[in-house]
Amino acid sequence: MILGPRLLLVSMLLALTACGANGEDELRQWMSEQKSQTRPKVAPISEPKQFKPEDYTQVAAIEPFSNQKLTQALRRESTQAVTNGALIAPELARRKEPLEAFPLDAMALVGSLVKAGQPVALVKVDNLLYQVRPGNYLGQNYGRVMKISETEVTLREIAQDAAGEWIERAATLQLQERSK
Repeated sequence: MILGPRLLLVSMLLALTACGANGEDELRQWMSEQKSQTRPKVAPISEPKQFKPEDYTQVAAIEPFSNQKLTQALRRESTQAVTNGALIAPELARRKEPLEAFPLDAMALVGSLVKAGQPVALVKVDNLLYQVRPGNYLGQNYGRVMKISETEVTLREIAQDAAGEWIERAATLQLQERSK
């Protein structure tokens, strides 16, 4: 009796494996049919344009690397330097004020007040307190005090840029809160 169910089970397994292999063959056949029937749609490549050489028409113009072109550029730069230098020359000729020996980041604005109707800023440098008025100079970049408010001092600095030309820029010195 025990042989009957075992025999039945083995025969069913054999039948299922036979069906499985047959289904795989059908799948492979279908895939190969689909592959052979499918044709990709590729647009044809257009013909390249014909190259037409152009004549060089700038033969009579100044060559970009010629001495004449270089001379013109140097003349332009020298006239610009003279005009920029004229703006700076009075700055270099005047007597320096004591606060021009220190960079702006070494200074601290600790307060402001109005004295004789004119705003005065109190600037601390190396534990010394200085009174600064509009028109005074601060910092190492020829910074001239333009405006004093309750919270900041606005400066106009004249400094050299990366190319060595003098430029004018704005800078501020802000009120520092008291640290405990």
